[in-house]
Order: sequence, then structure tokens, then C-alpha cells
Amino acid sequence: MTRLYSTILFILFTFHLLLSQGKVVLITDAGAVADGRTNNQKIIQSLIDQVAEKGGGSVVVPPGNFMTGSLFLKSGVDLHLSLGASLLGAHSTNDYLKIGQRAALILAHDQQNISISGEGILDGQGQELMVDVFKKLRSGELKDNPVWLVKRPETGRALIVYFKGCSGVKVTGITLKNSSNWVQDYRECDGVTIDRITVQSTVYWNNDGLDITDSKNVRITNCMINSSDDALCFKSENPNASCENIVVDSCILRSSANGLKFGTANYGGFRNFRISNLTVYDTYRSAIALESVDGGYMEDIIIKNVSATNTGNAIFIRRGHRNKSGAVGSLKGIHISNLVADIPLYKPDQGYPIEGPPDHLRPGTDKMPVRPSHYHIYGHPYLPYNLLPSSIVGIPGYPVEDVTLENITISFGGRADKEIAYIPLKAIGSIPENEAGYPEFSMFGELPAWGLYMRHAVGIIIKNFNISFKEDDFRPALVLDDVKKIELTDIQIPSAKEMPMILLNNTVGVAIKNLKIPVSQDKAISKTNY
Repeated sequence: MTRLYSTILFILFTFHLLLSQGKVVLITDAGAVADGRTNNQKIIQSLIDQVAEKGGGSVVVPPGNFMTGSLFLKSGVDLHLSLGASLLGAHSTNDYLKIGQRAALILAHDQQNISISGEGILDGQGQELMVDVFKKLRSGELKDNPVWLVKRPETGRALIVYFKGCSGVKVTGITLKNSSNWVQDYRECDGVTIDRITVQSTVYWNNDGLDITDSKNVRITNCMINSSDDALCFKSENPNASCENIVVDSCILRSSANGLKFGTANYGGFRNFRISNLTVYDTYRSAIALESVDGGYMEDIIIKNVSATNTGNAIFIRRGHRNKSGAVGSLKGIHISNLVADIPLYKPDQGYPIEGPPDHLRPGTDKMPVRPSHYHIYGHPYLPYNLLPSSIVGIPGYPVEDVTLENITISFGGRADKEIAYIPLKAIGSIPENEAGYPEFSMFGELPAWGLYMRHAVGIIIKNFNISFKEDDFRPALVLDDVKKIELTDIQIPSAKEMPMILLNNTVGVAIKNLKIPVSQDKAISKTNY
């Protein structure tokens, strides 16, 4: 107790010393009001400016509910949110400022050694802000693409944190919640540390939990992210920039879209990622999505130790060509290991305020066979949710290269319906290439495999791959189409409804070792040239 008491006294002494030196300032000392209604923007911004001018220090938000509009963080300044403190976003679009086209509650541009720390909350109050956005759109005060009438507006929606071109960035301990846009975006930054943050943002569409865009030397650790769009998303939107040297460790991801996503934007590139110890759950789309479709590169990506439960899809790897006028990007050097995933029969993101759409409505009609009540959404019955396997898919002449899947266990829901998913093996070439399509695991429609579908790939290693289904599925477990140089080692498929279990179409250079299946290898494997 004596040691603890001494430590507390030392901390208090240090705090008051710094305070007396102007290194720490409390916003309440400058007149900030904690009533949740008064806009304290001018007071807080003035303190940030003063502390920056004096060489840096901390601007402290004490316990209480403080409303503010946009704040620009300056070099050397730490915005500290004390335990019990909430910094609330203003309800009017007029109170938000922009860097380029991005409005946000906390902004920084070309600043050094900036941080947001503490155990308090940044609350974007996205629902309240969207009331003002829609009011101004309908009055004509705000202008947007007419698509906002049926989808979502882009104008007026603010992020919580947007840092661009900054170095020496630290965001630690805080909670970010209720954004009307992406929650946070660190763009073209160098040296970013994000540790022990919590994201709770499911109040509106397009709520990416954490976006890293064209930034380098980034560490993301011990975070919990719950968002109604991609939870952890890496993007490259500048052809002359890239995301490189990224470490992610010990994070929990819940998402009504993808858990871990690379892309959609990949105009520059992604290189040297080390990602480990992820827990992914209640994810509508993929637990892991790697997408290179805009002409950039993706290489040297290592992902290991992933637990994914109640996810719509385990692994989606796609090399595409969305920018038809530009070059085809690359996707190679991917290693995913020690992944356990459970794919449910039902829609995995049920219960979100905004859910992903039902992918399996029959084209041209909403009259589907009646299914149990948990297959219903928005009043429309639809077929069992998961009909789609993990997939590795390139495009003709531009394969996915050098991918290793090792120590993978995936349990699938099964129960595909022949009315929807039946593709005769002779018609395997009818699956659309969709080279320019928006990359998601459902982009090809129903696929002829229940476990793993692979097309246009070279140099693939699959080791200790264990897949099973909860209910029977009539399709082959694995379908490989236009694949060259593939090693299948220790593949375990405990049951099958029909043969073949593995289809090799236009596939050469196949090495199969220790296939663990309930029938003879000759019966289980079919080689075709359709």
C-alpha cells in the first residue's frame, strides 16, 4: 500500500507540475461546459493552438459530456480523454470542417507527434447528425448525388477521426462510437500506433471501424471493433503511395460486412503485413478478404491464428480488373495459417441495426419457397444463407500467385438447394468472370463447390485443410479450374453426398499427398477438360 500511495502522489505531483508549466491544460479551466448541449469548439481549439505554440503538451477533457464541432489537432499535442469524459459531435453539418472532401470531428493534416489518449469516449452522434443531413438535403441546402434517395448520402457525413499526411501518431485507450461515416481513417501517414481502442459504431451505413489508407509503419494491437461495415480495412487510393510495414495483433472484429479486408481500393499497393491473433464473429461477408482489383500490387501478406465464428465466408482472395483502362495489378505471396471458421446456415449479421442484404433472392422474383423464420429479412423469405465456399480467383491470363493455406479448419452450413446452386460440371465454364465487378465473395453467384473454389491460380499450397458441413451438400468439396502447380497435402473431408469430392478442371501440376476421405481416391477425384 505504501508503494501504491507513493506512486499516486508522484503522478499527482507530476501532473500539477506539468499543469503549472502549461504542459497540461483542462478545458474546463478555459470555460468549457459539460452539459452535452453547449458547443465548446472554439474553447477547445484555442487550447490546442496555445499548447502547440508552446511546444506541445496535453489538452485534457475531464469527466463530463462536452459537445464540440471539428477540432484540428496540432503537432506535439495530446488530446486526453479522462475516464468518464465524453467528447460529443455536434448535431449540425455547419459545425464540421474538412480536409479535402473529408469532414471529421477530430482532424489533423501534415502534423507530427500527435495523439489521442485516455479512457474516455469520442461519440460522433451519427444518428443526430444524419437528421440534420437529411433535413438539409430535402430543403436543398445540401446537394448530393440523387442516389441518396435510395441508398445513402455522401455529403454531410462526418468521420470521428481523420488524419492525413501525419507522422508519429498514437491513438490509445479510447472508445469511438456512433459515426455517421467511416469511424476513423489514417491516410498517407507514417508511424501510427493504435492500441487498446474500442469501436462501437452500428448506427448508420458505411461505418468502417478502422481504415488505414496508404500509410506505412503501422501497429494495431489489442483493439475491439464492432461496426456496420468493414471492421478493419486497408486501402490504397493513391497510385503513388502504398500501405507497407503493418503489424496487427490481438484484435476482436465484429462486422456487418467483412472482418479483415484489403481493398476495395488498391491503386498503389500493399506490402509486408504481419497479422496475428484475430477473433472475428457475426460477420456478414468474409472473415478475411484480400482484393486486388484496381491495378496495384499485393504481396508478402502473412495472416495467422484466426478464429472466426458465425461468419458468412471464411476466405475470399480476388485478383480482378475493375479499372478496365489501366494495368492489371498483382496478388502474390499470401500465407494464411491456423484459421478455424464456423459458417452458419443462417444469416450471420442478424440483429445489426443495419444488416447486409439477402444475397440469395432468386433473380426476377421475390417469391421464394417458405423457409423457417430465421431465414427471413425485411419480410422476404430467402434460401439458406451460406451457399458459397472460400475462394481464390484470378482472371484469365492474370492468376493469383503463390498462396499458402495451412492448418485450416472450416465447418460449413451446407444444404445448398439445386434450384439455386446447381451447375452441371460440364457447364463449369459458365461461371461469370466478372473481371470489373465490385469484389465480394458473392460476386460470381452460386459456385459449384461447397468448401473451396479456385480459378486462375498458380503456385498454390494447401496443407492440413479440414472442411466439413453440418448438413449435406450435393456439390463437390473442392473445385479447381485453370490451376497450375498446386500441392494438396493432408486434406481431410469426412463426408460427401455425391461424387466427385474433388474436381480438377484444366488443372495441371497437381501433387496430392495423404488425402483423408471416406472413399477411394480414384472415386473421389475427377479430372476434366471442359
